[in-house]
Amino acid sequence: MSVPSGPVRPQAGPAGELRYFLTALGYFTRVPLPGWLARWVGFEPHYLHAAARYFPLVGLLVGAVGALVTWAAMLWWPIGVAVLLGMAATLLLTGAFHEDGLADCVDAFGGAWQREDVLRIMHDSRIGAFGAIALVVALLLKWQLLVAIGERSGLAVLLAVMVAAHAASRAMAVSYLATLAYVRAEGKARPVAQRLAGTGLLFALLCGVVPLWVVSPRFCAVALVALLGLRWLLGRYFVRRIGGYTGDCLGMAQQCAEILLYLVAAAWMWS
Repeated sequence: MSVPSGPVRPQAGPAGELRYFLTALGYFTRVPLPGWLARWVGFEPHYLHAAARYFPLVGLLVGAVGALVTWAAMLWWPIGVAVLLGMAATLLLTGAFHEDGLADCVDAFGGAWQREDVLRIMHDSRIGAFGAIALVVALLLKWQLLVAIGERSGLAVLLAVMVAAHAASRAMAVSYLATLAYVRAEGKARPVAQRLAGTGLLFALLCGVVPLWVVSPRFCAVALVALLGLRWLLGRYFVRRIGGYTGDCLGMAQQCAEILLYLVAAAWMWS
């Protein structure tokens, strides 16, 4: 089925919005849908553009699952084990979708300099030394930072930060759809790669900002400043190296933003 090259007129009404949300859920997670519901949704490739606004909301749900598993595991095991089980739940739920993007980007940016070579390596499904090291460091950082947040600030703050970080990091990543160009002629992210603007962009950003504010208004302010700085640095780097972004770049951005939020939360002096 061919994918329209320009923006697709969204389906109006709640039914259309539900289709786009379920498309986002199906694209970014491995949540199985009943056959009748999958047939109703249809999962047309061009739905992904309209579904982009819901990616942070999907992140909110992923974070909630991780927080729920962590909370349940705390009833039986130490915090280190509980956090690791919560992380494992999010990895199973997403199929390590964003972690794969991080590994591909680090392999590509670390293993080549010319734009064509970077894109070729990024497209290769095999993982190299740079990507493997990046995955190990990223997962260890998340684990230790979440344990530190729980030990210093308590279980309630830990769970709230987990949920907020998953939502806000995806909002930061998807914001690149509003400002950068997609650099591949074809690709799995191509249907997503239309400009995100207007109410769709505002909704996506609110899904990222509101959970941070729920954790703490002051924490939200500090976290937003940190995310804006990271967004500027990564965006500038992507443009300089390849002229824009790919789907893997969005995965890398999400992972970097999630880790940054945990760093801020672990350093925060909670009252």
